[in-house]
Amino acid sequence: MPEWRRGLSHKTSAHLRELPAEKGVNVSEKWQASGPRFTGVQWLIVVIAALGFAFDIYELLMMPLIARPALAELLGVDPYTASGNAAILRWTGYIMWGSAVSGGLFGLLGGYLTDLFGRRRVLVFSILLYAFSALAAGFSTSAHMLLVLRCLTFIGVCVEFVAAVAWLAELFPEPRRREAVLGYTQAFSSVGGLLVTAAYYLCVTFADHLPAIYGQHAPWRYTLISGVIPALPLIVVRPFLPESPIWEEKRRLGTLKRPSLAELFAPRLRRTTLVTATLFACGYGAAFGAIQLTPQIVPGLLFTWDRSGPYPESVNNLPSAL
Repeated sequence: MPEWRRGLSHKTSAHLRELPAEKGVNVSEKWQASGPRFTGVQWLIVVIAALGFAFDIYELLMMPLIARPALAELLGVDPYTASGNAAILRWTGYIMWGSAVSGGLFGLLGGYLTDLFGRRRVLVFSILLYAFSALAAGFSTSAHMLLVLRCLTFIGVCVEFVAAVAWLAELFPEPRRREAVLGYTQAFSSVGGLLVTAAYYLCVTFADHLPAIYGQHAPWRYTLISGVIPALPLIVVRPFLPESPIWEEKRRLGTLKRPSLAELFAPRLRRTTLVTATLFACGYGAAFGAIQLTPQIVPGLLFTWDRSGPYPESVNNLPSAL
């Protein structure tokens, strides 16, 4: 290292040591916290968070892929008849909207649970909930059973999202690093859509080579069962995941208090709450409308085009362009 550069380095270090602490934070620690290097534990945290966000969407986007074959089998209807098609559409609506409402209500409860039991604990158990409910859904014997288990899956996904965001924000308190971690890990949500598409393709392609379930090799069952994947690494690494130090400190000092929904609409937060809620509602509304309900929006996608027919009246009446 050149002499002038070594001298500058010594002067910079000395200057940092002489700076006063800001709000009780040691300056050298703050300087190191904003550095470019992650520790092994921090990388583990980021990987688990990215895996959780990816499988959030993985679990949610299963239904458009498996709804038709699953409900045709569970309801015992012929999907190529008008009555069978109507029954499948009706139960698809029950499952999609029932699970969305369940997830939304318990997502609100997720904030309270993370304050009560801790960020890491709620994060881990919410991932286990949606993973093992998806596993159980693969063994559904009725449409009612599938409905209940899909609601549990949505509950786990929504609570996990709340817990994961709070966990990451408090484990990475330095603003620039916190924003980067939250942004990059949540970007993996988009990867979840690609993963579930690939999983369904593999299940359809290799279904005959997989163990039979109830005497059949139904790809939709294997696709649902694949939702247990995020639970497997989580069980192994859970002992190495740290709890939020901010939450632990508040619990130690006895300053944890019951959260109030009304605080979000206090004058200082009202505008932020309304704008953020509107943006999220539009984002999730677009996701449900454009992705989850595409098979209902474009009826031709609901059917395997066997030219021998017969087709339901709704399909026979489709425009020739379809």
